[in-house]
Amino acid sequence: MILNWLSKQLEISHSNHSPLRPMEGLRGIAVFLVFLVHYCSLIEPYIVEKSFEIIVLHTMHRLGNVGVDLFFVLSGFLIYGSLIRKSKTNFFQYLMRRIVRIYPTFLIIFVIYLCLSFIFPNENKIPNNLLDGGFYIIQNLLLLPGLFDITPMITVAWSLSYELFYYLFIPLVIALLSLRSWTLKQRIIFWCTISIIGFIYFEIYGGPYRLLMFISGILLYEVLENKLINPPKYLGTVSLIAALVSYSFSPYLELSDIMQMAILYILFFIVCLEAFSKKNGSAVWLKISPIRWLGNMSYSYYLMHGLTLKGCFMFIALVIEPNKQFDTIFWFAMPLLFLSTLISSFILFILIEKPFSLKK
Repeated sequence: MILNWLSKQLEISHSNHSPLRPMEGLRGIAVFLVFLVHYCSLIEPYIVEKSFEIIVLHTMHRLGNVGVDLFFVLSGFLIYGSLIRKSKTNFFQYLMRRIVRIYPTFLIIFVIYLCLSFIFPNENKIPNNLLDGGFYIIQNLLLLPGLFDITPMITVAWSLSYELFYYLFIPLVIALLSLRSWTLKQRIIFWCTISIIGFIYFEIYGGPYRLLMFISGILLYEVLENKLINPPKYLGTVSLIAALVSYSFSPYLELSDIMQMAILYILFFIVCLEAFSKKNGSAVWLKISPIRWLGNMSYSYYLMHGLTLKGCFMFIALVIEPNKQFDTIFWFAMPLLFLSTLISSFILFILIEKPFSLKK
């Protein structure tokens, strides 16, 4: 009975489109990686220095950072695919759909953070000056922190700045360059060239190089839609493991940030290509219901989990002062706190995101 009820709540409508279930699973993997980043950050003050757990903690914290990059690849694939298939785009309708998808859930979390900023002054990021404070709130409402050097009120909201930029930029590129009239070969050469130029530019001058992950998703759509490559079964699973391992140990190889991103760019492309094109490869385990359910509520989870973890650790600190005194608590606390984030995110999903942003 409980599983049937959960299934009803967590399965989402795809309107007239066939659901790409392995993508839902990849979203679940991505958001769990994000959880690891914040869990490790908050529990570190309790973990004994030079213990085995602290080594694991730092490794998990690092590999968890790639969860956002996987989200960017998936967004690049979805948005570009939905736009390039059409003969033309009504930009206003498209923009309204994006706003409806992002803002209802975001605004609820934003209001909660705004209230908590006044309840807990030590956690307040809003400038004391009325004018500066108001300007800071508007900047956060417009999702500017991330691409711009602004401290986000909601810690994870920096990535929404990247997403919004892509949402606004890609339909303009498609329209202004008339990409729909190009041949497949021309589009692939164009996006590969932009990627190479981008990696070289960011290596020399720096900047928001993670935007390049959206292009990995764009190329994924072109290759997958036209069946240009037939990858071996389970190559996606191997590539996902390789991506996590390579990123975790890249500091020891002294790779630059751009080189690390280039490796992820390629490996995540392979992960998605195999998972989306094969029915009996990596797609098999990515279609497992609990993984997909987490992926379906990944946006609510992304916005809510940090707040839940912070609240849990503030309560724990009232009982146990963090003095780097524990080791195995790292393992025992993880599933309990993960469960707490699932519960709070599920509530947000069924009350706000699903009825207001995921209507048929």
